[in-house]
Amino acid sequence: MSSYLEIANSAGMWLVCGIVVAWVFLQAIIFTKKAFEIGPKIGLSKKQLRLAFESAVISAIGPSLAILIGALALIYAMGGPIAWMRLSVIGSVMYELMAANFGAQAMGTELGGPGFNEIVYANGVWTMTLGCLGWLVFTGAATHKLETIRLKLAGGKIELVGAIAVGAMLGAFAKLTADHLVKLGKPATAAIVGMIVMIVLFKLSDKLRSRHLKEFSLAISMLTGMFIAALSPW
Repeated sequence: MSSYLEIANSAGMWLVCGIVVAWVFLQAIIFTKKAFEIGPKIGLSKKQLRLAFESAVISAIGPSLAILIGALALIYAMGGPIAWMRLSVIGSVMYELMAANFGAQAMGTELGGPGFNEIVYANGVWTMTLGCLGWLVFTGAATHKLETIRLKLAGGKIELVGAIAVGAMLGAFAKLTADHLVKLGKPATAAIVGMIVMIVLFKLSDKLRSRHLKEFSLAISMLTGMFIAALSPW
């Protein structure tokens, strides 16, 4: 094992990274507890809260598995602790790999390539960490103003707020998907297959009146799309 991987996978790194991951878990527990405390005060029943919690957990399976698969490349290059910590906080394998590679390129090499030593590793970790600070600063500075902005965009009509939020999300994901569709190849195959499977599962769940099938549809469609794309010859 090279010297930088000995450092990257050392007990000290696991300990330090574990503290960050533990803090993420703590926040999730606090937010969940607060949701169950506030829910009844705004008219939500315990059954509605439980169903929302179950749906959220199940819907997270697909994206989490996709991140786990991509994490293997990050673990190989940057070690287990950093990959575990970064993907627990940010969750974007593409960003982490890109940022780590930028750090390596600044030192005259590539991610996991010749000359990738402990100094290059440290530079990659710093790039991954500092590169996402803009998101955190914006979140801290602007989150409390977002509700006012949303209401202004809706012209004061509260019923339009949900529609605007859904439209914004659809636009964002459509942009990400369109980049892959125009290039064709395996990414386009995964997107198209995933879309078809999602439509079929939604129609089937409505016909069978199966709430659980609809909740698992995201995970099933993502995994099916990835599997078919991996087997496709183009």
